Amino acid sequence: MRKSNRRGFTLVEIMVVVVIIALLAAIAIPNLLRARVNSNESMAQATLRAISNALENYYSINNSYPSTTTILIGIPSPYLSKDYFSGIYGGYVYQASLMDYDYSVIATPISNAFGSKTYTISTAGLLTSN
Repeated sequence: MRKSNRRGFTLVEIMVVVVIIALLAAIAIPNLLRARVNSNESMAQATLRAISNALENYYSINNSYPSTTTILIGIPSPYLSKDYFSGIYGGYVYQASLMDYDYSVIATPISNAFGSKTYTISTAGLLTSN
């Protein structure tokens, strides 16, 4: 009788490893996706606060809020370092409603994969979520 000296894994061993990896992925992936959503939502809140600060700073100098958001980004003295109002930033779209003496800025997620809440900041920095 010959003794077999083959080395390797059996099909059962490979299947056990695959099942363990699948279980770990099933636990980890939802947590990673939720962390991404939380990060995007926190960024949206911080961005709205930065926009509000820029608007309040503009108001303190000019005694009214700007008529357009491009004034906040323009030269000579930009109040914002980025144009958050054109395109998508951190999974959110930002829209502003500006009047002479009040404002409202809304951050809306482009899908639930990026955020589950819509945030609004209004005159004097009042931040609310829907």
